[in-house]
Amino acid sequence: MTENIECARCDKVVCGSEHSQEGPSNCPTRTKSEVINQALREYDKPEIMEFARQASIQESECYMNLPEGLTTRYPRVEEVVQFAGKMGYKKLGIAFCDGLRGEAETLNTILERRGFDVVSVCCKAGGIPKERIGIKDEEKIVSKFSGPGNWESMCSPISQAEILNDEGTEFNVLVGLCVGHDSLFFKYSQAPVTVLVAKDRVFGHNPVAGLYLSPSVYYRKLRRKEAV
Repeated sequence: MTENIECARCDKVVCGSEHSQEGPSNCPTRTKSEVINQALREYDKPEIMEFARQASIQESECYMNLPEGLTTRYPRVEEVVQFAGKMGYKKLGIAFCDGLRGEAETLNTILERRGFDVVSVCCKAGGIPKERIGIKDEEKIVSKFSGPGNWESMCSPISQAEILNDEGTEFNVLVGLCVGHDSLFFKYSQAPVTVLVAKDRVFGHNPVAGLYLSPSVYYRKLRRKEAV
């Protein structure tokens, strides 16, 4: 039985050095060389090469040397603006959750002021009832605070993606779509997508807080064992 690849648990991290072939027995650098070489051929496509090149340049430009040492310099929203500029994109799309409408409006303003043509689409566009995808009345959010028998529109990330496809956006920015809804948007968007906001209803849309706090007495439930 082959070992699972577990880069997240590696105790001999060498992949960032010239000794990348000296990793553990389950290191993908050693065990998946054919897959890696096949993937590398994708970078030979000019448009992919340029996208990857500009992304790497963007990564480098996010750091600067100060007398006290290496430090960061740009928030993610600035990175989105800079990268879109590097790629020469003119028309950007925003796919946002209705619950983050204010944040989407602020982003829309920022992008327009930086010279982009912006199309923004809400997850509820179309006003389609949740019954369309088989949701029962007791499974609606509205039923939890308003009781049964109320209308609730479904989120339709496929509609969001197809609307932005139809509008011809060149780069799409995701703002707070739910887990699973975001996956459908990625699947159907023709333009490349970046995430500005990952929804986290508990931690103020900062999901990594859950990782940081998971050893604490208050959030140790995140580490509970469950059978799959």
